Amino acid sequence: MPLNLAGRGALFSALLRVSVSLLFLSLAGAEDPYKFFNWNITYGYIYPLGVRQQGILINGQFPGPDIHSVTNDNLIINVFNNLNESFLLSWNGIQNRRNSFEDGVYGTTCPIPPGKNFTYILQVKDQIGSYYYFPSLAFHKAAGGFGGIRILSRPRIPVPFPDPAGDYTVLIGDWYKSNYTALKAILDRGKKLPFPDGILINGRGPGGVSFNVEQGKTYRLRISNVGLQNSLNFRIQGHKMKLVEVEGTHTLQVTYSSLDVHVGQSYSVLVTADQPAQDYYIVVSSRFTSTVLTTTGILRYSNSAGKVSGPPPGGPTIQIDWSLNQARTIRTNLTASGPRPNPQGSYHYGLINTTKTIRLQSSAAQVNGKQRYAVNSVSFVPADTPLKLADYFQLGVFRVGSISSNPTGGGMYLDTSVMGVDYRAFIEIIFENTEDIIQSWHLNGYSFWVVGMDGGQWTPASRNQYNLRDAVARCTTQVYPKSWTAIYVALDNVGMWNLRSEFWARQYLGQQLYLRVYTPSTSLRDEFPIPKNALLCGKAAGRHTRPL
Repeated sequence: MPLNLAGRGALFSALLRVSVSLLFLSLAGAEDPYKFFNWNITYGYIYPLGVRQQGILINGQFPGPDIHSVTNDNLIINVFNNLNESFLLSWNGIQNRRNSFEDGVYGTTCPIPPGKNFTYILQVKDQIGSYYYFPSLAFHKAAGGFGGIRILSRPRIPVPFPDPAGDYTVLIGDWYKSNYTALKAILDRGKKLPFPDGILINGRGPGGVSFNVEQGKTYRLRISNVGLQNSLNFRIQGHKMKLVEVEGTHTLQVTYSSLDVHVGQSYSVLVTADQPAQDYYIVVSSRFTSTVLTTTGILRYSNSAGKVSGPPPGGPTIQIDWSLNQARTIRTNLTASGPRPNPQGSYHYGLINTTKTIRLQSSAAQVNGKQRYAVNSVSFVPADTPLKLADYFQLGVFRVGSISSNPTGGGMYLDTSVMGVDYRAFIEIIFENTEDIIQSWHLNGYSFWVVGMDGGQWTPASRNQYNLRDAVARCTTQVYPKSWTAIYVALDNVGMWNLRSEFWARQYLGQQLYLRVYTPSTSLRDEFPIPKNALLCGKAAGRHTRPL
């Protein structure tokens, strides 16, 4: 009798454990633990804003299950695609050291066909902190399929605060009542999306989620903005929040009454239950929008004497200077250990000469009567084959240098934009925003130092105000309206890496590119070989990966 899907999954997992273990004995070292996950991706009805819509569930859950791991863990995630369309998961902030094949965006990884499975083999090498995963194809992000990732420090590595009494994942984001297929159809017709309908906390609408605390104890909240476009402000009625970690960096422990979390960003805060025992509002509201969206959750004391009452506390709305000034206070704790015992400030990024400056300017325009978005005038269009595979098999699908490293000032055009950069170079990237909206940019495979941000036009003289001592290292940064943001990146991770707008409609309609971090070396010390189980599609179909 043939095995059903669950049976095939169990058998596959058993065989996979053996083969993967053998593989990583040589690549990752036998001392690093393995964690195995079996995920079934299905459609399901969800009602986050009181309206039935089709969501994407992982093991029946919306949002999906958290991934709990420790520095250097090997994560073996077997994904069964039970949708009627191709599917991919990507790992926002996980660096996939030397292994962009596993990055889970179409530029690196073939989609998982309907009814098939693919096993991601990830290692959270030399990382700690708070991140999330999400579906990267076909505007699936608007249907769910996302969840939290936490990477704890190894037991012998000191953490700069006492163990909290509890550790909560808090996924916030704007949301539409429309099915993702309808939203995708709007974009495919070349139109702009309407304004979102609401905000969710952990997949629930207003009043739909609560977090339980005990009087006098301190809790860690890992807050990630998994939404589609809106910056959000997070606050808790009557409570202060002490920021302790941002996307893998322990920060100076500054206390805030509210915190701006831009699209794609993750923050960890400590909250102490030091108020009279009752219920308190958790409030999330949109920033820089003429119509302010607001949702609430509940912070509930175990000995609560009463429910919330009155209006939720207000927060900032359109104030840009307030947000910019807050962003400048988010800095690295130089004396805290990172993933290793050495202090985070032991790498003196501010004393290293940059070898290249890249200026990236966003734009919006109509191309052939349809809405498109671009970087340096190039609006990205996917090739018929993932770029990493095309590069590996030398298929000639793309052209390195198809996007300029500076704004061209020319009209927008379509191309598969790939920018070549050298392995071990130390570069400066300037994000230039000439538009009236806030933007958010993410670089896969890396953590970078946010050395400066300000209003107006960037010039070389802007470097005089860079923070070259304790800038925060992270993977997603905001760029304020009519402003610029500067980052430094040490290109120490060979591969093909997605650099994109985190405004998902803009990303979908072309506001992204790929950095090809290249070395002629074929040493395993520089890059892992193509995974044996890599899916092959497009012009790579029918080729062979490698023996185990």
